[in-house]
Amino acid sequence: MEPYEHIKKVKDLYTESLMKKEHVVGVAIGFSERGGIRTDEMALVVMVNQKLPPEALDPNDLIPQEIEGVRVDVQLVGDIRPLT
Repeated sequence: MEPYEHIKKVKDLYTESLMKKEHVVGVAIGFSERGGIRTDEMALVVMVNQKLPPEALDPNDLIPQEIEGVRVDVQLVGDIRPLT
C-alpha cells in the first residue's frame, strides 16, 4: 500500500475518536513540521486550538505520536470558524 493510501485509511478510521479529544479542531493528511518548518514527511495532522503539556491534559485527551505506523503531528491552528 502506498504511504498516502495508508495514511488515508488511518485517518478514516481514527478521525471520529481524535475529534472527541479536548482542543482538537481538525484532522487531515499533510506534512509534519519540526520547529515550525515543514518537512517532506507525510503525516496524520491533528489540528488543535491550544497546545498543552501532557501533564495538563486528561489521559483520555492525549494524542498518540503514532497510529498504526503513521506519524501523528499535532499542529496549533487556533479556532476554526466557517466564513459567513
